[in-house]
Amino acid sequence: MEVIESINNTKVKHWKKLHTKKGRENVGQFLIEGIHLIEEALKAHLPIKELIVEADKEIPPEWRVSEVPQVYVTRRVLNEISETETPQGFIAICDLPDNKNLPLEDGKFLFIDGVQDPGNVGAMIRTADAAGLSGVVMGEGSVDSFNGKVIRATQGSLFHLPVQRMNLLDAVQLCKENNIPVFGTSLEGSTYNAIEPQEHFALIMGNEGSGVNPTLLAQCDQNLYIPIHGKAESLNVGIAAGILLYHLRG
Repeated sequence: MEVIESINNTKVKHWKKLHTKKGRENVGQFLIEGIHLIEEALKAHLPIKELIVEADKEIPPEWRVSEVPQVYVTRRVLNEISETETPQGFIAICDLPDNKNLPLEDGKFLFIDGVQDPGNVGAMIRTADAAGLSGVVMGEGSVDSFNGKVIRATQGSLFHLPVQRMNLLDAVQLCKENNIPVFGTSLEGSTYNAIEPQEHFALIMGNEGSGVNPTLLAQCDQNLYIPIHGKAESLNVGIAAGILLYHLRG
């Protein structure tokens, strides 16, 4: 069994490039780290192009990845590739999925406008998956959905529903053409529970500090807000998305 021991190895340099959005887009690949996420990717039938394994680890037989190229590395090399403090010894390299044609013809959608915190974006994708949504659209200024922190925060939900990046004004226009109501989030709107659950909808959640772009809000069918009954200044955007999505889906 050949083991990569040098952090200067060509393969190691290639894998490290996947830590950046530019690096991922240049080669069309991204990195999944840890046992749970790899298992979720396998459940979703996401093709794994390469499996990186710490030299003293054994691949779980239930993964059934005997035909996947496997590369063994030392702990030092694994630490160089890993983005977590305590690597579990398994990293998978996958092709970026082609989610450029998410049909906005009917269904339930979450639009994310300029949300930059990876944990918040990951939580919203996970919630969208749990709520049975048809897909997520990432707008300008939002963190890359294949950022390692986002992937970990989704707990694998990123592999279970399409997540597409596109101009949100275009996405809203497509919804209008297909009679899908679009709901923004704004303090100048109506309380969310004044709206009945919807068979089809798109919900826009905005930047943690500045909220949804006013140009987008002007295009929405209705803007909603969640009342604050205590002394908190506001709700976390991920928590707010959960409340609104579950209400709108009924």
